[in-house]
Amino acid sequence: MLIPGFREFDWMQDVRLELDRMQREVGRLFSGTSIPYSQRFPAINVWSKEDNVLVTVEVPGVDPKKIDISVEGDVMTLSGSRVHEELGEGEIYHRQERPHGSFRKSVRLPFRADGNKVEASYQNGILTIKLPRVESDKPRKIAIKSE
Repeated sequence: MLIPGFREFDWMQDVRLELDRMQREVGRLFSGTSIPYSQRFPAINVWSKEDNVLVTVEVPGVDPKKIDISVEGDVMTLSGSRVHEELGEGEIYHRQERPHGSFRKSVRLPFRADGNKVEASYQNGILTIKLPRVESDKPRKIAIKSE
């Protein structure tokens, strides 16, 4: 051996490289990057009242005219795409975290919604969707007859 301890250094360097690789892999798994973009985006909140469901969706940078909302029974489906930002001549990315591409997300609602009466509005990157409950699904008060 020409340099004392050289083999030991190689072994420790291999261990450090392997630990670094494992740390990156665990970080990737827990960061959500293993989940496809179409399943992570957009973030959706859903809550209900007796007569309707309210859905808010974070869609910054998405043209509301390019968002499709469909309702079938108790499932609302949202689809669209976020366009890739074009760089000007001589510009290069130094960091790019905002994903782009197509998305499609379906949400099961707590009851059937009337697709003909759905209302949607878009403000400051938030899409708000109000889905009224189908009349036949609304709770009914039952009168009790007494004799």
